[in-house]
Amino acid sequence: MSDAPTKRVDPAKTALVLIEFQNDFTTPGGALHDAVKGVMGRDDMLSKTQTLVARARAAGVSILHAPIHFAPGYYEIAAQPYGILAGVVAGNAFVQGQWGAEICEVLTPQPGDIVIEGKRGLDTFASTNLDFILRSKGIETIALAGFLTNCCVESTMRSGYEKGFEVLTLTDAVAATSEAEHDAAIAYDYPMFSKPMTSAEFAGLLPSAT
Repeated sequence: MSDAPTKRVDPAKTALVLIEFQNDFTTPGGALHDAVKGVMGRDDMLSKTQTLVARARAAGVSILHAPIHFAPGYYEIAAQPYGILAGVVAGNAFVQGQWGAEICEVLTPQPGDIVIEGKRGLDTFASTNLDFILRSKGIETIALAGFLTNCCVESTMRSGYEKGFEVLTLTDAVAATSEAEHDAAIAYDYPMFSKPMTSAEFAGLLPSAT
């Protein structure tokens, strides 16, 4: 894509942030899987992400997992949620300690990966230790993948842009509840707040594994 950087990225200053790769999205039987499986299947999203994570990890990129969790009863959010969080509550999704909230098996965190703590809403920066960890590690570039294209990924993208990070959004490693929403976000919103590119294009910016 035209906005993709032509220079290689420095793995020591780069983090791949994996947003909500949890069974409720990724896996048959998950509370929200049926809603996203169309876009996931069209782009072979999970397989491409798995391949990219292995490549990025081998190159020395920091791998950050950003799951969302709620206590049973969803007491961390409004008693009468609306919008996307109303759908989460209605579907009984992402409940701490339940299978649906677990990170999917193919992206199980490995030694050296970091699991971001405290995500309760859309923007991964908002209620978590993400910003602290990125700055502590000297990260300058963040590559985003996950769910949903036009929701948590986009919210995180916008905040990362505002906070001064170089933000790369991986267009075939994200998924939404409809192709129309997914494609519109990538076409119109992503270029405003990030450098959109495919997972293969991002992999091409990494040095060869040593």
